Amino acid sequence: MSPSQAARLAERIAAAVADCPSVARLAAGPIATYLPGRTVPGVAVREDRVRIAVVAAFGPPMAEVAEQVRAAARKVVPDLPIDVAIEDVEVPAATVGADS
Repeated sequence: MSPSQAARLAERIAAAVADCPSVARLAAGPIATYLPGRTVPGVAVREDRVRIAVVAAFGPPMAEVAEQVRAAARKVVPDLPIDVAIEDVEVPAATVGADS
C-alpha cells in the first residue's frame, strides 16, 4: 500500500469513526498514520490491519463504543482486522464534581 493510499484510507476511516455517537474524538496518539509533513491521529493503517484509538463519550459501555468504531471502520475497510483502543473517556463538565 502506498503512502497516498494509506493516507486516503486513514482519512476516510477517521471521518467515519468521528461520526460515531459514542466517540467524543479520535485520540491524539501515538496511534496514527504518519505521512510526510502531517499525521492522521487516531488511525494507523497497515497492510494487514487497522488500529484505531478513540476518546469515548461518557455513558455507553466500552464494548459498545468499540463495536460502533469497528462497524464504522468496516464500511471503509471491510477485509482488514480492526483493533480498537479506548484511550480515555470524556466526562461532561456538568457531571464533574457533581457528587461533591
